[in-house]
Amino acid sequence: MNIIFFVLVAVAFVVAAWRHVQFTGEGATPMEQLAQGVIQSADSSVTLALGLIGVMTLFLGLMKVAEAGGLLVIVARTVRPLMQRLFPDVPPDHPAMGAMIMNMSANVLGLGNAATPFGIRAMQELDSLNRQKGTASNAMILFLAINTSSVTLLPTGVIALRAAAGSTDPAGIVPTTLFATIVSTTVAICMAKLLQRRSPMPVVEAQAEEEAQAPDQAKPASDQPVADESVNAYPLWVSVLVLGGIAALVPLTVMWGRQIAPWIIPGLVVALLGFGMMRGVRIYEAFVEGAKDGFQVAVRIIPYLVAILTAVGMFRASGAMDMVIVPLGRVTELIGLPAEALPMALLRPLSGSGAYGILAAVINDPAIGPDSYAGYLVSTLQGSTETTFYVLAVYFGAINVRRLRHAIPTALSADIAGVAAAVFICALLYGGLA
Repeated sequence: MNIIFFVLVAVAFVVAAWRHVQFTGEGATPMEQLAQGVIQSADSSVTLALGLIGVMTLFLGLMKVAEAGGLLVIVARTVRPLMQRLFPDVPPDHPAMGAMIMNMSANVLGLGNAATPFGIRAMQELDSLNRQKGTASNAMILFLAINTSSVTLLPTGVIALRAAAGSTDPAGIVPTTLFATIVSTTVAICMAKLLQRRSPMPVVEAQAEEEAQAPDQAKPASDQPVADESVNAYPLWVSVLVLGGIAALVPLTVMWGRQIAPWIIPGLVVALLGFGMMRGVRIYEAFVEGAKDGFQVAVRIIPYLVAILTAVGMFRASGAMDMVIVPLGRVTELIGLPAEALPMALLRPLSGSGAYGILAAVINDPAIGPDSYAGYLVSTLQGSTETTFYVLAVYFGAINVRRLRHAIPTALSADIAGVAAAVFICALLYGGLA
Protein backbone atom coordinates (compact mmCIF):
# COMPACT_ATOMS: atom_id res chain seq x y z
CA MET A 1 0.00 0.00 0.00
CA ASN A 2 2.96 2.32 0.61
CA ILE A 3 4.05 1.94 -3.00
CA ILE A 4 0.52 2.40 -4.36
CA PHE A 5 -0.01 5.52 -2.28
CA PHE A 6 3.28 7.11 -3.36
CA VAL A 7 2.86 6.19 -7.02
CA LEU A 8 -0.60 7.79 -7.17
CA VAL A 9 0.67 11.02 -5.63
CA ALA A 10 3.93 11.15 -7.59
CA VAL A 11 2.31 10.38 -10.95
CA ALA A 12 -0.39 12.98 -10.27
CA PHE A 13 2.26 15.61 -9.56
CA VAL A 14 4.32 14.75 -12.66
CA VAL A 15 1.31 14.75 -14.98
CA ALA A 16 0.00 18.04 -13.54
CA ALA A 17 3.46 19.60 -13.89
CA TRP A 18 3.73 18.46 -17.51
CA ARG A 19 0.26 19.85 -18.31
CA HIS A 20 1.04 23.05 -16.42
CA VAL A 21 4.11 23.74 -18.57
CA GLN A 22 2.04 23.33 -21.72
CA PHE A 23 -0.98 25.25 -20.40
CA THR A 24 -1.90 28.33 -22.44
CA GLY A 25 -5.61 28.66 -21.74
CA GLU A 26 -7.64 30.70 -19.28
CA GLY A 27 -8.97 29.78 -15.86
CA ALA A 28 -7.35 27.57 -13.25
CA THR A 29 -4.01 26.10 -14.23
CA PRO A 30 -3.41 22.32 -13.89
CA MET A 31 -1.38 22.89 -10.72
CA GLU A 32 -4.16 25.02 -9.24
CA GLN A 33 -6.64 22.28 -10.10
CA LEU A 34 -4.37 19.76 -8.41
CA ALA A 35 -4.14 21.87 -5.26
CA GLN A 36 -7.92 22.26 -5.15
CA GLY A 37 -8.28 18.51 -5.63
CA VAL A 38 -6.08 17.83 -2.61
CA ILE A 39 -8.09 20.10 -0.29
CA GLN A 40 -11.50 19.00 -1.56
CA SER A 41 -10.63 15.30 -1.34
CA ALA A 42 -9.37 15.59 2.23
CA ASP A 43 -12.45 17.55 3.28
CA SER A 44 -14.92 15.17 1.59
CA SER A 45 -13.26 12.10 3.10
CA VAL A 46 -13.84 13.37 6.65
CA THR A 47 -17.42 14.35 5.80
CA LEU A 48 -17.98 10.87 4.37
CA ALA A 49 -16.62 9.17 7.49
CA LEU A 50 -18.80 11.29 9.78
CA GLY A 51 -21.86 10.44 7.72
CA LEU A 52 -20.93 6.79 7.96
CA ILE A 53 -20.94 6.68 11.77
CA GLY A 54 -24.70 6.40 12.20
CA VAL A 55 -25.23 3.65 9.67
CA MET A 56 -22.19 1.67 10.81
CA THR A 57 -23.31 1.74 14.43
CA LEU A 58 -26.76 0.52 13.39
CA PHE A 59 -25.50 -2.52 11.51
CA LEU A 60 -22.84 -3.56 14.01
CA GLY A 61 -25.37 -3.16 16.79
CA LEU A 62 -27.77 -5.51 15.00
CA MET A 63 -25.01 -8.04 14.34
CA LYS A 64 -24.00 -7.95 18.01
CA VAL A 65 -27.55 -8.94 18.92
CA ALA A 66 -27.37 -11.86 16.46
CA GLU A 67 -23.98 -12.93 17.78
CA ALA A 68 -25.18 -12.80 21.40
CA GLY A 69 -28.14 -14.95 20.42
CA GLY A 70 -25.85 -17.68 19.08
CA LEU A 71 -26.44 -17.18 15.37
CA LEU A 72 -22.76 -17.90 14.64
CA VAL A 73 -22.98 -21.24 16.44
CA ILE A 74 -26.14 -22.19 14.53
CA VAL A 75 -24.42 -21.47 11.22
CA ALA A 76 -21.34 -23.37 12.38
CA ARG A 77 -23.34 -26.47 13.27
CA THR A 78 -25.13 -26.31 9.93
CA VAL A 79 -22.03 -26.28 7.73
CA ARG A 80 -19.93 -28.73 9.76
CA PRO A 81 -20.91 -31.92 7.81
CA LEU A 82 -19.99 -30.21 4.55
CA MET A 83 -16.70 -29.01 6.00
CA GLN A 84 -15.73 -32.55 6.92
CA ARG A 85 -16.05 -33.54 3.26
CA LEU A 86 -14.17 -30.51 1.98
CA PHE A 87 -11.30 -31.05 4.44
CA PRO A 88 -10.80 -34.82 4.71
CA ASP A 89 -7.25 -34.32 6.06
CA VAL A 90 -8.54 -32.49 9.14
CA PRO A 91 -9.93 -34.69 11.94
CA PRO A 92 -13.60 -33.83 12.63
CA ASP A 93 -12.97 -32.97 16.29
CA HIS A 94 -9.70 -31.11 15.77
CA PRO A 95 -9.69 -27.46 16.94
CA ALA A 96 -8.81 -26.42 13.36
CA MET A 97 -12.26 -27.52 12.19
CA GLY A 98 -14.04 -25.42 14.78
CA ALA A 99 -11.90 -22.36 14.06
CA MET A 100 -12.47 -22.64 10.30
CA ILE A 101 -16.22 -22.99 10.75
CA MET A 102 -16.42 -19.98 13.05
CA ASN A 103 -14.32 -17.92 10.62
CA MET A 104 -16.54 -18.78 7.65
CA SER A 105 -19.70 -18.22 9.68
CA ALA A 106 -18.51 -14.74 10.60
CA ASN A 107 -17.72 -14.01 6.95
CA VAL A 108 -21.15 -15.19 5.82
CA LEU A 109 -22.74 -12.72 8.22
CA GLY A 110 -20.41 -9.89 7.25
CA LEU A 111 -18.59 -9.79 10.61
CA GLY A 112 -15.16 -9.00 9.18
CA ASN A 113 -13.60 -7.98 12.52
CA ALA A 114 -14.79 -11.19 14.19
CA ALA A 115 -13.64 -13.38 11.30
CA THR A 116 -9.96 -12.44 11.38
CA PRO A 117 -9.04 -13.84 14.83
CA PHE A 118 -10.78 -17.11 14.00
CA GLY A 119 -8.97 -17.23 10.66
CA ILE A 120 -5.55 -16.80 12.22
CA ARG A 121 -6.40 -19.39 14.86
CA ALA A 122 -7.51 -21.81 12.14
CA MET A 123 -4.22 -21.40 10.27
CA GLN A 124 -2.28 -22.02 13.48
CA GLU A 125 -4.25 -25.17 14.19
CA LEU A 126 -3.85 -26.37 10.60
CA ASP A 127 -0.12 -25.80 10.95
CA SER A 128 -0.13 -28.18 13.91
CA LEU A 129 -1.27 -30.87 11.46
CA ASN A 130 1.27 -29.86 8.83
CA ARG A 131 4.27 -32.19 8.64
CA GLN A 132 6.29 -29.86 6.44
CA LYS A 133 6.62 -26.58 8.29
CA GLY A 134 7.01 -23.50 6.14
CA THR A 135 5.05 -25.03 3.25
CA ALA A 136 1.33 -24.46 2.76
CA SER A 137 -0.69 -27.65 3.09
CA ASN A 138 -3.69 -28.51 0.92
CA ALA A 139 -6.06 -27.73 3.78
CA MET A 140 -4.42 -24.33 4.38
CA ILE A 141 -4.71 -23.34 0.73
CA LEU A 142 -8.32 -24.45 0.44
CA PHE A 143 -9.27 -22.66 3.65
CA LEU A 144 -7.58 -19.46 2.54
CA ALA A 145 -9.22 -19.62 -0.90
CA ILE A 146 -12.67 -20.08 0.65
CA ASN A 147 -11.90 -17.31 3.14
CA THR A 148 -11.02 -14.80 0.44
CA SER A 149 -14.09 -15.69 -1.67
CA SER A 150 -16.54 -16.51 1.11
CA VAL A 151 -20.25 -16.58 0.35
CA THR A 152 -21.65 -13.35 1.80
CA LEU A 153 -25.27 -12.96 2.80
CA LEU A 154 -24.93 -9.47 4.25
CA PRO A 155 -22.14 -7.07 3.15
CA THR A 156 -22.89 -4.69 6.00
CA GLY A 157 -19.94 -2.34 5.49
CA VAL A 158 -20.77 -1.66 1.85
CA ILE A 159 -24.47 -1.22 2.61
CA ALA A 160 -23.55 1.34 5.25
CA LEU A 161 -21.31 3.24 2.86
CA ARG A 162 -24.00 3.28 0.17
CA ALA A 163 -26.55 4.57 2.67
CA ALA A 164 -24.15 7.31 3.75
CA ALA A 165 -23.68 8.24 0.08
CA GLY A 166 -27.42 8.85 -0.26
CA SER A 167 -28.48 5.66 -2.02
CA THR A 168 -32.23 5.09 -2.28
CA ASP A 169 -31.56 1.35 -2.35
CA PRO A 170 -28.47 0.69 -0.20
CA ALA A 171 -29.25 -3.02 0.17
CA GLY A 172 -29.66 -3.49 -3.57
CA ILE A 173 -26.24 -5.17 -3.66
CA VAL A 174 -27.31 -8.06 -1.41
CA PRO A 175 -28.56 -10.24 -4.30
CA THR A 176 -25.66 -9.30 -6.57
CA THR A 177 -23.09 -9.95 -3.84
CA LEU A 178 -24.65 -13.32 -2.99
CA PHE A 179 -24.51 -14.40 -6.63
CA ALA A 180 -20.92 -13.21 -7.14
CA THR A 181 -19.62 -14.84 -3.95
CA ILE A 182 -21.30 -18.17 -4.71
CA VAL A 183 -19.56 -18.20 -8.08
CA SER A 184 -16.17 -17.13 -6.70
CA THR A 185 -16.32 -19.65 -3.83
CA THR A 186 -17.23 -22.47 -6.22
CA VAL A 187 -14.29 -21.57 -8.44
CA ALA A 188 -11.99 -21.34 -5.41
CA ILE A 189 -12.89 -24.86 -4.26
CA CYS A 190 -12.60 -26.35 -7.75
CA MET A 191 -9.24 -24.70 -8.43
CA ALA A 192 -7.81 -25.70 -5.06
CA LYS A 193 -8.80 -29.33 -5.56
CA LEU A 194 -7.57 -29.36 -9.16
CA LEU A 195 -4.20 -27.69 -8.54
CA GLN A 196 -3.37 -29.74 -5.44
CA ARG A 197 -3.20 -32.81 -7.68
CA ARG A 198 -0.58 -31.12 -9.85
CA SER A 199 1.52 -29.97 -6.92
CA PRO A 200 1.40 -32.80 -4.39
CA MET A 201 2.42 -32.11 -0.83
CA PRO A 202 5.57 -34.06 0.09
CA VAL A 203 5.74 -35.70 3.49
CA VAL A 204 8.91 -35.23 5.50
CA GLU A 205 9.27 -38.27 7.75
CA ALA A 206 12.07 -36.84 9.88
CA GLN A 207 10.01 -33.80 10.73
CA ALA A 208 7.00 -35.96 11.54
CA GLU A 209 9.10 -37.91 14.03
CA GLU A 210 10.30 -34.69 15.66
CA GLU A 211 6.72 -33.49 16.06
CA ALA A 212 5.72 -36.82 17.60
CA GLN A 213 8.54 -36.46 20.13
CA ALA A 214 7.71 -32.82 20.93
CA PRO A 215 3.93 -32.44 20.54
CA ASP A 216 3.75 -29.33 22.70
CA GLN A 217 5.79 -27.37 20.18
CA ALA A 218 3.23 -28.01 17.48
CA LYS A 219 0.44 -26.40 19.45
CA PRO A 220 -0.22 -22.79 18.43
CA ALA A 221 -0.22 -20.09 21.04
CA SER A 222 -3.49 -18.24 20.83
CA ASP A 223 -5.85 -16.63 23.27
CA GLN A 224 -8.76 -16.64 20.85
CA PRO A 225 -11.24 -19.33 21.95
CA VAL A 226 -13.09 -21.65 19.61
CA ALA A 227 -16.66 -22.26 20.63
CA ASP A 228 -17.21 -25.78 21.93
CA GLU A 229 -20.78 -25.68 20.63
CA SER A 230 -19.52 -25.90 17.06
CA VAL A 231 -18.29 -29.47 17.66
CA ASN A 232 -21.86 -30.85 17.64
CA ALA A 233 -23.13 -30.76 14.08
CA TYR A 234 -26.65 -30.91 12.72
CA PRO A 235 -27.50 -33.93 10.52
CA LEU A 236 -26.22 -33.89 6.96
CA TRP A 237 -29.71 -33.45 5.54
CA VAL A 238 -30.01 -30.13 7.37
CA SER A 239 -26.80 -28.88 5.78
CA VAL A 240 -27.93 -30.02 2.33
CA LEU A 241 -31.32 -28.39 2.81
CA VAL A 242 -29.76 -25.08 3.85
CA LEU A 243 -27.27 -25.17 0.98
CA GLY A 244 -30.13 -25.86 -1.42
CA GLY A 245 -32.02 -22.91 0.00
CA ILE A 246 -29.04 -20.62 -0.55
CA ALA A 247 -28.66 -21.92 -4.10
CA ALA A 248 -32.36 -21.30 -4.69
CA LEU A 249 -31.82 -17.65 -3.81
CA VAL A 250 -29.69 -17.19 -6.94
CA PRO A 251 -32.52 -17.44 -9.52
CA LEU A 252 -34.75 -15.45 -7.18
CA THR A 253 -32.23 -12.61 -7.09
CA VAL A 254 -31.90 -12.72 -10.86
CA MET A 255 -35.66 -12.56 -11.46
CA TRP A 256 -36.84 -10.37 -8.57
CA GLY A 257 -33.69 -8.69 -7.27
CA ARG A 258 -35.07 -5.17 -7.66
CA GLN A 259 -38.35 -6.04 -5.93
CA ILE A 260 -36.67 -7.88 -3.04
CA ALA A 261 -34.00 -5.27 -2.29
CA PRO A 262 -36.26 -2.61 -0.62
CA TRP A 263 -37.48 -5.21 1.89
CA ILE A 264 -34.04 -6.31 3.03
CA ILE A 265 -33.05 -3.61 5.53
CA PRO A 266 -36.42 -3.29 7.33
CA GLY A 267 -36.81 -7.06 7.33
CA LEU A 268 -33.29 -7.52 8.62
CA VAL A 269 -33.83 -5.16 11.54
CA VAL A 270 -36.99 -6.97 12.59
CA ALA A 271 -35.53 -10.45 12.01
CA LEU A 272 -32.33 -9.93 14.00
CA LEU A 273 -34.01 -8.17 16.90
CA GLY A 274 -36.73 -10.81 16.92
CA PHE A 275 -34.11 -13.56 16.89
CA GLY A 276 -32.43 -11.96 19.86
CA MET A 277 -35.69 -11.73 21.77
CA MET A 278 -36.47 -15.38 21.10
CA ARG A 279 -33.02 -16.38 22.38
CA GLY A 280 -33.41 -14.40 25.59
CA VAL A 281 -30.89 -11.70 24.65
CA ARG A 282 -31.12 -8.29 26.30
CA ILE A 283 -31.33 -6.78 22.85
CA TYR A 284 -31.06 -3.13 23.86
CA GLU A 285 -27.85 -3.62 25.84
CA ALA A 286 -26.37 -5.91 23.15
CA PHE A 287 -27.27 -3.42 20.43
CA VAL A 288 -25.63 -0.56 22.30
CA GLU A 289 -22.49 -2.64 22.87
CA GLY A 290 -22.23 -3.41 19.15
CA ALA A 291 -23.01 0.19 18.26
CA LYS A 292 -20.00 1.31 20.30
CA ASP A 293 -17.81 -0.88 18.09
CA GLY A 294 -19.44 0.63 15.00
CA PHE A 295 -18.65 4.14 16.19
CA GLN A 296 -15.03 3.22 16.84
CA VAL A 297 -14.68 1.54 13.44
CA ALA A 298 -16.14 4.54 11.61
CA VAL A 299 -13.79 6.94 13.41
CA ARG A 300 -10.79 4.64 12.96
CA ILE A 301 -11.10 4.61 9.18
CA ILE A 302 -10.92 8.42 8.86
CA PRO A 303 -7.10 8.54 8.41
CA TYR A 304 -7.27 5.77 5.80
CA LEU A 305 -10.03 7.54 3.90
CA VAL A 306 -8.14 10.84 3.99
CA ALA A 307 -4.99 9.18 2.68
CA ILE A 308 -6.45 7.17 -0.16
CA LEU A 309 -9.15 9.65 -1.21
CA THR A 310 -6.58 12.44 -1.32
CA ALA A 311 -4.28 10.30 -3.47
CA VAL A 312 -7.13 9.28 -5.76
CA GLY A 313 -8.39 12.87 -5.90
CA MET A 314 -4.92 14.08 -6.93
CA PHE A 315 -4.70 11.33 -9.54
CA ARG A 316 -8.01 12.41 -11.03
CA ALA A 317 -7.46 16.16 -10.77
CA SER A 318 -4.12 15.90 -12.55
CA GLY A 319 -5.67 14.16 -15.55
CA ALA A 320 -3.62 10.99 -15.02
CA MET A 321 -6.73 8.93 -14.35
CA ASP A 322 -8.19 9.77 -17.75
CA MET A 323 -4.90 8.99 -19.47
CA VAL A 324 -4.89 5.45 -18.06
CA ILE A 325 -8.53 4.51 -17.70
CA VAL A 326 -10.11 5.97 -20.85
CA PRO A 327 -8.23 3.85 -23.43
CA LEU A 328 -8.35 0.70 -21.30
CA GLY A 329 -11.96 1.32 -20.36
CA ARG A 330 -12.99 1.33 -24.03
CA VAL A 331 -11.96 -2.31 -24.16
CA THR A 332 -13.46 -3.42 -20.84
CA GLU A 333 -16.75 -1.62 -21.52
CA LEU A 334 -17.37 -4.19 -24.25
CA ILE A 335 -17.77 -6.83 -21.51
CA GLY A 336 -19.79 -4.64 -19.15
CA LEU A 337 -16.91 -3.28 -17.04
CA PRO A 338 -17.06 0.54 -17.35
CA ALA A 339 -14.04 2.75 -16.96
CA GLU A 340 -15.32 4.06 -13.61
CA ALA A 341 -15.27 0.55 -12.12
CA LEU A 342 -11.99 -0.57 -13.69
CA PRO A 343 -9.74 0.82 -10.92
CA MET A 344 -11.74 -1.12 -8.32
CA ALA A 345 -11.36 -4.40 -10.20
CA LEU A 346 -7.60 -3.88 -10.50
CA LEU A 347 -6.94 -2.60 -6.99
CA ARG A 348 -9.24 -4.83 -4.91
CA PRO A 349 -6.87 -7.86 -4.67
CA LEU A 350 -3.96 -5.55 -3.73
CA SER A 351 -5.28 -3.08 -1.20
CA GLY A 352 -8.43 -3.16 0.91
CA SER A 353 -8.16 0.47 2.00
CA GLY A 354 -7.32 1.51 -1.55
CA ALA A 355 -10.35 -0.29 -2.95
CA TYR A 356 -12.49 1.18 -0.19
CA GLY A 357 -11.31 4.63 -1.20
CA ILE A 358 -12.11 3.95 -4.86
CA LEU A 359 -15.59 2.77 -3.88
CA ALA A 360 -16.19 5.88 -1.79
CA ALA A 361 -14.92 8.13 -4.57
CA VAL A 362 -17.14 6.50 -7.22
CA ILE A 363 -20.43 6.37 -5.34
CA ASN A 364 -19.96 9.90 -3.97
CA ASP A 365 -19.20 11.30 -7.42
CA PRO A 366 -22.28 13.38 -8.43
CA ALA A 367 -21.79 12.29 -12.05
CA ILE A 368 -22.03 8.59 -11.10
CA GLY A 369 -23.76 8.06 -7.75
CA PRO A 370 -24.43 4.90 -5.74
CA ASP A 371 -27.54 3.87 -7.70
CA SER A 372 -26.02 3.94 -11.19
CA TYR A 373 -24.82 0.79 -12.90
CA ALA A 374 -21.22 1.68 -12.07
CA GLY A 375 -22.24 2.39 -8.47
CA TYR A 376 -23.88 -1.02 -8.10
CA LEU A 377 -20.94 -2.72 -9.77
CA VAL A 378 -18.18 -1.22 -7.60
CA SER A 379 -20.29 -1.88 -4.50
CA THR A 380 -20.71 -5.52 -5.52
CA LEU A 381 -16.99 -5.84 -6.25
CA GLN A 382 -16.17 -4.48 -2.81
CA GLY A 383 -18.59 -6.87 -1.12
CA SER A 384 -17.81 -9.99 -3.15
CA THR A 385 -14.02 -9.96 -3.54
CA GLU A 386 -11.24 -9.82 -0.98
CA THR A 387 -7.83 -8.23 -0.50
CA THR A 388 -6.10 -11.41 -1.57
CA PHE A 389 -2.47 -10.47 -1.04
CA TYR A 390 -3.20 -8.92 2.35
CA VAL A 391 -4.94 -12.09 3.52
CA LEU A 392 -2.09 -14.22 2.16
CA ALA A 393 0.44 -12.10 4.03
CA VAL A 394 -1.45 -12.04 7.35
CA TYR A 395 -2.60 -15.65 7.51
CA PHE A 396 0.56 -17.29 6.19
CA GLY A 397 2.75 -14.80 8.01
CA ALA A 398 1.15 -15.82 11.31
CA ILE A 399 2.58 -19.34 10.91
CA ASN A 400 5.77 -18.50 8.98
CA VAL A 401 4.71 -20.19 5.75
CA ARG A 402 6.93 -19.07 2.86
CA ARG A 403 6.31 -21.75 0.21
CA LEU A 404 2.76 -21.02 -0.92
CA ARG A 405 2.52 -23.71 -3.63
CA HIS A 406 -0.72 -23.08 -5.58
CA ALA A 407 -2.26 -20.62 -3.10
CA ILE A 408 -1.84 -17.50 -5.27
CA PRO A 409 -3.26 -18.91 -8.55
CA THR A 410 -6.17 -20.42 -6.61
CA ALA A 411 -7.03 -17.16 -4.86
CA LEU A 412 -6.60 -15.03 -7.98
CA SER A 413 -8.81 -17.41 -9.98
CA ALA A 414 -11.53 -16.85 -7.40
CA ASP A 415 -10.99 -13.06 -7.66
CA ILE A 416 -11.34 -13.13 -11.44
CA ALA A 417 -14.45 -15.29 -11.19
CA GLY A 418 -15.91 -12.87 -8.64
CA VAL A 419 -15.34 -9.88 -10.92
CA ALA A 420 -16.85 -11.69 -13.92
CA ALA A 421 -19.87 -12.80 -11.89
CA ALA A 422 -20.37 -9.29 -10.50
CA VAL A 423 -20.31 -7.80 -13.98
CA PHE A 424 -22.79 -10.38 -15.22
CA ILE A 425 -25.34 -10.06 -12.42
CA CYS A 426 -25.16 -6.26 -12.21
CA ALA A 427 -25.52 -5.97 -15.98
CA LEU A 428 -28.52 -8.30 -15.86
CA LEU A 429 -30.26 -6.53 -12.97
CA TYR A 430 -29.25 -2.93 -13.51
CA GLY A 431 -28.88 -2.67 -17.27
CA GLY A 432 -25.14 -2.30 -17.83
CA LEU A 433 -25.30 -4.21 -21.08
CA ALA A 434 -28.56 -2.69 -22.22
